[in-house]
Amino acid sequence: MAAPFISTMTGTLDAKGRVCIPAPFRDVLTAQDTAGLYVCPSFAEPALEGFGDEVLQDFHRRQAEADPFFSPAVDDKVFAVLSMSQLLPRDENGRVRLPDEMIAHAGLKDRVTFVGMGRKFQIWDSERFAPVQAERLRRALAARNAGFL
Repeated sequence: MAAPFISTMTGTLDAKGRVCIPAPFRDVLTAQDTAGLYVCPSFAEPALEGFGDEVLQDFHRRQAEADPFFSPAVDDKVFAVLSMSQLLPRDENGRVRLPDEMIAHAGLKDRVTFVGMGRKFQIWDSERFAPVQAERLRRALAARNAGFL
């Protein structure tokens, strides 16, 4: 298993719709032999999900065990992830061009935040992420205090 995506870092979205993937995240992608970066819009939040080949192959393996024609639940999962994902090439500086529809989905402006989440990471508009970060920390503290962590 490859090293996890960790840490929270900020970056910029340039006028051409490009972001520079943080170097530690590029290292994880390279270790997974990912030729670029897989990205899909989050189906749960106004953010983008970024991941490497390890997550893609694991997801595909788990879904491949189900009947491809008679499993609506699998169809929903596959649609939400595989049909919405794109492999974006990285340039020599570690930048990727985000598709316009993904920029719009996440409401990305000029400041973006990369959020390491283990096997994946998220890309948020920095202003939108601030209250999400506070809420996630609040829930983690509540779970700790309730004895769940």
